[in-house]
Amino acid sequence: MFDDPLLLARVQFALTAGVHYLFVALTLGLAPFILFGQLGATVRRDDARMRAVRFWGGLYVVNYAMGVLSGLVMELQLALNWSGLSDMFGYAFGAPLAVETMGAFFVESTFLGLWIFGWDRMSRWAHLACFAVVTATAYLSAYWVLVANGFLRYPVGLRMEDGVAHVADPAALMANPSTLMAFGHVCVSALLVGSSVVIAVSAYHLARRHDPDRMFRRGVRWGTAVFSLALLPTAAIGSMQFILYDRTPPASGLTYGPAEIAEIEAGGRAPGVFGGLGDALMMGSWALMFLIAPVLLVVWLLRRLDRWRGVLWPLVLLPFLPFGASVGGWLVRETQRQPWAVEDLLTTADAMTDMTPAMAAVSFSLFTLAFAVLATVTYVLLVRFARLGPEGGPLAPARTGGTEPGGVAEDPPVHTF
Repeated sequence: MFDDPLLLARVQFALTAGVHYLFVALTLGLAPFILFGQLGATVRRDDARMRAVRFWGGLYVVNYAMGVLSGLVMELQLALNWSGLSDMFGYAFGAPLAVETMGAFFVESTFLGLWIFGWDRMSRWAHLACFAVVTATAYLSAYWVLVANGFLRYPVGLRMEDGVAHVADPAALMANPSTLMAFGHVCVSALLVGSSVVIAVSAYHLARRHDPDRMFRRGVRWGTAVFSLALLPTAAIGSMQFILYDRTPPASGLTYGPAEIAEIEAGGRAPGVFGGLGDALMMGSWALMFLIAPVLLVVWLLRRLDRWRGVLWPLVLLPFLPFGASVGGWLVRETQRQPWAVEDLLTTADAMTDMTPAMAAVSFSLFTLAFAVLATVTYVLLVRFARLGPEGGPLAPARTGGTEPGGVAEDPPVHTF
């Protein structure tokens, strides 16, 4: 393995993209819970519900910050290891990523900062509007990234000039069917991820009989409702993508002849190890989720969803299933495109930067280590703040009475505007 630069580069990108997507999925999945939770608290002027918003928002902020770091490292890797892709398709592939960075991401970060530091400093409706912008731009960022990714699998809206692709039809690029179906799939699958985290954290505290302001009782119920409703749409939209990928993409200006394409595909279409592992991980996770959802609904109908410890403790591990399905599905989607970096236009081998085995091994080791550290630190921080509860989160109001994190203040602070 370590004497094959192409294999090392592919494995490295698979690992870094998979880890980065975990941050993205949780960001997209938690944002609607926080937004609608804050909307309800704002309409009711309910300080107890607002403390719950602070708690879930604290987890969101930790995940978001680490996701930004992982995104920067991943883009650095893309520039270093895949210069062939940039040379030929930099205009078509890079333009959506530039829009995402300069537009959606900067707006999202700005308003998230206003939301974080705006507690008790702006009107309740202005504060809510800040997070509404954060939520909208988070999904807009995901869309622009998928515009770039969808182009790789189903290249449309381009023209080739002197071996370089240029955007000829921006509307076709933005309305790429590969992009639209992937975006729909990501939106609903992210709700699975977010709801599973809400369920798991709520179940942990309910099992320990710790439920300040009844926030975790509401959390496990709302999480179960969203988790159950998102299952079928996620599976349906995901399966629809296979119909599109069975067709030849309408690319123009092919850089390989028909005979050469047939030879390349014959040698590279066999499922790889990562594609097989991704498929097994995805299908196994889905099977378990479809078994768990009806059980949760039945227990809810029996009015025991927030009481039975025998049900609550296993739910603490629930997020591993949608996370596993997400990473597995992403691996299946990307390995299906092999041996192409851009379908029928550029092979993965030609897209890669010319590197010696030693250079590839160093790159693989450094980037893998960096992402392992990021993932570990994020997991530790999220688990720590989730266990502390609303009294010890990053956005928790200042405690009074000298209570320790995780304790209950005699006179708990309230949120006011």
